[in-house]
Amino acid sequence: MIHIVGGGLAGSEAAWQAAEMGADVTIHEMRPVRPTAVHKTDGLAELVCSNSFRADKLDNAVGLIKEEMRRLGSVVMRSADRARVPAGAALAVDRHVFSQAVTDAVTRHPRIRLSREEVLEVPGAEWSPVIIATGPLTSASLSQSIQRMVGEEHLAFYDAISPIVLAESIDMSKVFRGSRWDRGTTDEGDYLNCPMSKDDYDAFYQALVAAESATVHDFDSVKFFEGCLPIEVMAHRGEGTLRFGPMKPVGLTDPRTGRHPYAVVQLRQDTLAGDHYSLVGFQTQIKWGDQARVLRMIPGLENAEFVRFGMVHRNTYICGPKVLLPTWQTRRRADLLFAGQVSGVEGYVESAASGLIAGRNAAAIARGEAPQAPPRTTALGSLAHYVSHADPKTYQPTNITHGIMPPLDHPPRDKMKKKLMIAERALADLEAWQPVATHPQRHPVATNL
Repeated sequence: MIHIVGGGLAGSEAAWQAAEMGADVTIHEMRPVRPTAVHKTDGLAELVCSNSFRADKLDNAVGLIKEEMRRLGSVVMRSADRARVPAGAALAVDRHVFSQAVTDAVTRHPRIRLSREEVLEVPGAEWSPVIIATGPLTSASLSQSIQRMVGEEHLAFYDAISPIVLAESIDMSKVFRGSRWDRGTTDEGDYLNCPMSKDDYDAFYQALVAAESATVHDFDSVKFFEGCLPIEVMAHRGEGTLRFGPMKPVGLTDPRTGRHPYAVVQLRQDTLAGDHYSLVGFQTQIKWGDQARVLRMIPGLENAEFVRFGMVHRNTYICGPKVLLPTWQTRRRADLLFAGQVSGVEGYVESAASGLIAGRNAAAIARGEAPQAPPRTTALGSLAHYVSHADPKTYQPTNITHGIMPPLDHPPRDKMKKKLMIAERALADLEAWQPVATHPQRHPVATNL
């Protein structure tokens, strides 16, 4: 029996992979017995931050790792594809449909049992093998147990989530529909864009930097992850920072003026019904009263009704290079594996990817076989290599990027061609490592090669 602690993206994927390989699995999920500060349901793989799985083309590293996961029979990717909402060249989902799809698939699997209980400490040899996949919101008791096991390398950072507004409260006369560089899946584009003039932006900026932030416990000792900074933190770095970040106007033309706005706020569809929209890149820790006042200064959102305000939460993770092997096993105990954000990766896709390999390796251990790391040339293998081999002194969780993948022996000068050649190499090596005939799930994106 394989035991998995945590029913998030990583835990659900790990359970599915292990069960598909013939192992019996128990998922131990503490919700709803023990709620968290940000989860709203008891569903598996609930998305608490953005509803975006990011880029979905093979010229992007995260698009590549998603395709690798599809070819290995990922339940997370299958569910995400079914719950897809318009998002240009990205994969975004209706978060409720997605979670329900994962929950249904996992709980209906004949080899998977779901136990609603809190695990208070790292299990001993009585649970073997075991995967810790408790995510960024690992409970205090289990966090302390992990810390005792790994020592001072148990780290943490703060993450923030974006607000969501009710679609019918958006003033459509002030916004325009479009995707950056016209890379949408619909004729009109997949995002609602709130254009700002310089005067609009200046007023918004001054209100933003003056807004009161919520008090965060341990704020002074724990940093924010650079890839998900609150907008007010970015704003304090300089008046133009937001215009080069989430409010950049490049690639978007206002049809009413024929020009790029001075700045723009993008809204992304959050549900299949199109009744909720999230503010792209607008994660924040501003107090809710000030948050409503400042965000209603955005053109089109003057009367916005907020389905959810932005907030911050504490992310917990271990120092992978000191604790983990490329197989996601711990160095100290071969039958104990970590997966998901607690293992030191960042992002939905990366969390599920680590769970995919951890689940397959836990099944191998249960059968008495040797665990395997994916080829280094794959995105899956590169992520595992980074987590287990990065410099522990400066270690921070990472997304999958081409920068952590091995370069081509003879790269072409054309950047797009180089990225597609990296993808072609990765998928060929993945096929040689684990022939997809055993998991024939495919995706049309593969035809880009």
